Amino acid sequence: MIRIDKVLEQYLLSHIEEESPLLSRLFRLTQVKMYNGRMCSDHLQGSLLTLFSKLIHPKVILEIGTYTGYSALCLVNGLSANGILHTIEINDELESLAASFFEEAGMSDRIIQHIGDAETIIPGINEKFDLIFIDADKRKYLSHYNLVFPKVALGGVIIADNTLWAGKVVQKVVLNDEQTIGIMQFNDFVKKDQRVETFMIPMRDGMTVLRKISE
Repeated sequence: MIRIDKVLEQYLLSHIEEESPLLSRLFRLTQVKMYNGRMCSDHLQGSLLTLFSKLIHPKVILEIGTYTGYSALCLVNGLSANGILHTIEINDELESLAASFFEEAGMSDRIIQHIGDAETIIPGINEKFDLIFIDADKRKYLSHYNLVFPKVALGGVIIADNTLWAGKVVQKVVLNDEQTIGIMQFNDFVKKDQRVETFMIPMRDGMTVLRKISE
């Protein structure tokens, strides 16, 4: 994870929209209750996801990797009227926790939860996606990208999280480190993919933003 000086971080946080009490409580609960609480989006990243969503104003969003629901609640804020967000989580033990916060936020009717393997679920979602957020198994980033690409609307945006992977992408890779290898394969592939415009944001653990410009 990229570290920002604490004083600078506080300055950043004091000059963006305030975190809602519900999101603040969800983030805190995730840190306390979850083994890998750092996997949760934080206020800084969540604010950027909300901004992207509001700029794109998508009709349909796909999220791969619900976790406890923080990022979904950020993304859903930019949906167009009657828009919907599909979110996929492989860990069924997290379903009720995320669902409780979706209900409390008044977003249960705009968020469809899918539990299971994304590679099995995605083909069954008959939608064109305007915005996709990939934040699941790093070993499968490239296969997820290839799977969803035909379902992305022209001009649609794909955001992939953790693409700097704690700086491991520029270090010597251990042969059995499949997560780092998966991230690096994804990064190399999308850089050469002429069907998208690509930009990497060096915040938190890195976010790659891709805009589909051709089929």
